[in-house]
Amino acid sequence: MTAFFAVDALAKAFAGVPAVDGLSFAIERGAIVGLVGPNGSGKSTTIDCLTGFQSADAGRWTLDGRDLAPLNRYRIAHAGVTRTFQAVQAYERLSVIDNLRAACQEYDAVGWLDSVFRTGRLRAADAEIEARARQLLEIVGLTHLIDAPVQVLSYGQRKLLAIAGAMMSSPKLVFLDEPVAGVNPTMINRIAALLRTFNERGVTLVVVDHNMEFIMRLCHRVIVLDLGRAIADGPPAIVQSDARVLDAYMGAAGAAAAPA
Repeated sequence: MTAFFAVDALAKAFAGVPAVDGLSFAIERGAIVGLVGPNGSGKSTTIDCLTGFQSADAGRWTLDGRDLAPLNRYRIAHAGVTRTFQAVQAYERLSVIDNLRAACQEYDAVGWLDSVFRTGRLRAADAEIEARARQLLEIVGLTHLIDAPVQVLSYGQRKLLAIAGAMMSSPKLVFLDEPVAGVNPTMINRIAALLRTFNERGVTLVVVDHNMEFIMRLCHRVIVLDLGRAIADGPPAIVQSDARVLDAYMGAAGAAAAPA
């Protein structure tokens, strides 16, 4: 049986120093998977390569059997793989809903002739985008700010908007880079509940974050990287007690702090 998302021998080096070193793993459909590791372990480079924001030196990765490695980031997104960034990217002076409209323009099938002549296909696409944006803003709890410029949003609200933006194309798989970094405990719980909601609606999630308690409570499975390689892969309860993980990532203090 073909894996939902499979990575085979992914490699990327900078100035001859490996950042990702022959990494292979598979993600099952409908999972929430944590991708963790110490600084410099290759997490961000892995995401960048798999979503087309950096070119890999070697490796192959597939979604439902389709080879994504030759595709650029726009075609990867169109194939069903999107992402968020640790540093939230948004158009500050545009409204919240206009940011979501803009996020979807990369994925629709409307051509420039449709835009010039305002064809029926363009009008149908615009109506679909509008409905999707309003639905997502309701899900993430930003409907009351729908027409507000992004510049008035708090940092936590920007994180919510980024998640909504990643969902605009109805993706199959979303990579989330540090979704709770820098937010308060209340917002962490809110984001965790939101991610579970999207997962229950059929979106497979891969979450990168340094907040190990968040990862261990949210994820069905955790992959731990060190020096660009996977050193552990399994259920949170098993991974958090793995001696290699404690040595590479948590240390003795992390072991004591790990959730029961």
